[in-house]
Amino acid sequence: MSDAGRQHADSEEHCRRTWSADQKRQIIAESFAPGASVAEVARRYGLNANLLFTWRRREQAASCASDMGDPVNIVPVRVVAEIAPPASATAPGPTGRMEIVLVGGERIIVGPDVDATALARIIKALTRR
Repeated sequence: MSDAGRQHADSEEHCRRTWSADQKRQIIAESFAPGASVAEVARRYGLNANLLFTWRRREQAASCASDMGDPVNIVPVRVVAEIAPPASATAPGPTGRMEIVLVGGERIIVGPDVDATALARIIKALTRR
């Protein structure tokens, strides 16, 4: 590691590094490179990975704040009354069918237009068997 970005205090044991804005941007850019590990980039520069994450968050926040100045494109919307579908598109009356399974396993399948009286007679006759 080079001494660039270091500022020595009174004793050699305690030193505080200072990084220029350009150096920080370079390190942050390296950490965002495809396949890059933040921990490895931080280690390479003698940084704590948490500090590098803080720099990254601040850089992203600053980037988002600068993007906020761009004008927003709004798409015009017009609300119109709902148009009823033509009569021919609607379903003709009740549809479907009913399946009746008797105790003996017999099945009776009827449509919606079945005569209830005739159906009752059929069921009565089948249950007597």
